[in-house]
Amino acid sequence: MLEGPDLIVAALDADVEVEALYVDRRALDDATVVSLCDRASSAGVRVFSLDEGVVAKVATAQHPQPVVASVHFVVADLAQLPTTGLVLVLDNVRDPGNVGTIIRSADAAGTSAVVLTGDCVDPFNPKALRASAGSIFHVPLAVTSLEATLSHFARWGVRSYATVPRDAPSFRQADLTRGCLVVIGNESAGLDEATRARCDAAITIEMVGRSESLNAGVAASLIAFEALHQRRGTTDG
Repeated sequence: MLEGPDLIVAALDADVEVEALYVDRRALDDATVVSLCDRASSAGVRVFSLDEGVVAKVATAQHPQPVVASVHFVVADLAQLPTTGLVLVLDNVRDPGNVGTIIRSADAAGTSAVVLTGDCVDPFNPKALRASAGSIFHVPLAVTSLEATLSHFARWGVRSYATVPRDAPSFRQADLTRGCLVVIGNESAGLDEATRARCDAAITIEMVGRSESLNAGVAASLIAFEALHQRRGTTDG
């Protein structure tokens, strides 16, 4: 379920299958909502006008939007994912804001795909959807196990990197221009020793302050944009 005009428009722009639109009838005098309803109807989407308060009961935001939509979105299989460029693997990342932020940054930086493994939060969690700002419709996304992911990409010769908080080469020294996986671990526990051992190498983001580690969303975003800069042959910001 998508909440609010912005996410619904992003889905329509990406040709995602929108099954139905549900509108609080009080919003039918709002130009933005009316325009969205007209566009949805033209695309063959069913539009339902609901009594006051009904939409708010199914919405999850603190300040509910007057329009929601149900969509049919299919995640990719591993075999459908690119084996070139950067693939971000989120293992046991449980904060929906982090997952949405990472997907948004992956989209902005031209990341090839995002894979969710282990006990990750549902990428279609309402908070994750909002944090992705519609980018979830633009980045190939798979949900599977870490074992299957590492094995699949290893067969294609794709190098894998485990992210660790310290005692590893800088992520800037890794060659992120060719096909590679970067595995981001759980917000509090990071990656376990077995996962680090399964990867080809470890990388870290250097820190000079007293913080023990970076937020998962920040770390993944820095790596995604470092890969973009390397592909463009630049080293600045």
